[in-house]
Amino acid sequence: MSIELSQINRRHFLALSSTAAAAGLAIAAPSVAIATEPLHGTELAARVAIRPFHVNVPEDALVELRRRIAGTRWPEGETVTDASQGVQLATIQKVALYWQTEYDWRKIEAKLNALPQFVTEIDGLDIYFIHVRSKHENALPLIVTHGWPGSIIEQLKIIDPLTNPTAHGGSASDAFDIVIPSLPGYGFSSKPTATGWDIPRIARSWVMLMKRLGYTRFVAAGGDVGAQVVDELGVQAPPEVLGIHTNMPGTVPADVSKALNCHEPSPSGLSADEQHAWDQLDFFYKKGLGYAIE
Repeated sequence: MSIELSQINRRHFLALSSTAAAAGLAIAAPSVAIATEPLHGTELAARVAIRPFHVNVPEDALVELRRRIAGTRWPEGETVTDASQGVQLATIQKVALYWQTEYDWRKIEAKLNALPQFVTEIDGLDIYFIHVRSKHENALPLIVTHGWPGSIIEQLKIIDPLTNPTAHGGSASDAFDIVIPSLPGYGFSSKPTATGWDIPRIARSWVMLMKRLGYTRFVAAGGDVGAQVVDELGVQAPPEVLGIHTNMPGTVPADVSKALNCHEPSPSGLSADEQHAWDQLDFFYKKGLGYAIE
C-alpha cells in the first residue's frame, strides 16, 4: 500500500497505519521484551516516572577543567607543513586555548535549560532526553538520535523548525512533536555498568521511551550511530514505528567499500554525479575520520 503523506493529515496517517498493521500489511519482527525484575507499587512507579531535568554544572568543575587544559603537556610539533602526520600542533593548541579562555559553557547550559528536559529509567539506566511538543494539532511524533562523537547539541537547531514550522515558512501540517534522547553513556544519560547495551537494545529502549511518553505511533531519524539505531528500528519493525529516516545509509557495494578503505582509484564507468560523490567519500575516508581510523 502506497500513500503520499502530503495527501492526508497526520491523524488520518496514524489511523491508516494502525489499520494496515492490523490487516497484516505491515510485517513486524517478533517483539523482544527488555528484561527487568518484577516491580510493584511505588518501586514500579519510580522506575517508569519521567522526571524533569535541569543542567547545573558546578563552577569548581569548570575551573578545574580550565586548569587541566592550561596544564597540558604538548608534544613536539610535526615535521611537515600539512596534515599528513595528523592535525597540526598549532591547530590543536588554538582549539585548546579557545576552550580554556573563550568557550562559554553557561551559554550552552542556558540554551539547554530553556528546553523541556527529562530523565527516565529504562532497563536500569537513566536516559536523558529533550521533549518538545508542537503547538499544532496532529503533530507527528519524531524521535531523533545523535551520533558519535556528537551529542544532542547537534540537534538543537532543528527543534523550532520541526515543532513550529509556521514560523519558518512551513505549514501546520508539517509539524512534529520531537524527542531527542542522549545515547547510553553520552551527555546526561547514565553510563552502562556492564556490557550488553548494543544497538538493538537501544532501539528497543527508544520504543519504550516513546510509549512512555504516550506515543503509540511515531517516526524515527538519525545519523552516524543514530543511523544504526533507526536502521535497527526498521529491522525490528515494531508496530509503533511508522517509518525511519537516515542521513547515513549503511549499504555500500563491496567493491566500493574496498576501494575507499584501501585508497584505490574509483571504479570505472562512473557517471559525473557518481564520480562527484566518490570524490567526496574518498576525501572523507582520507581526511575526515580522525582517530576513528585507528
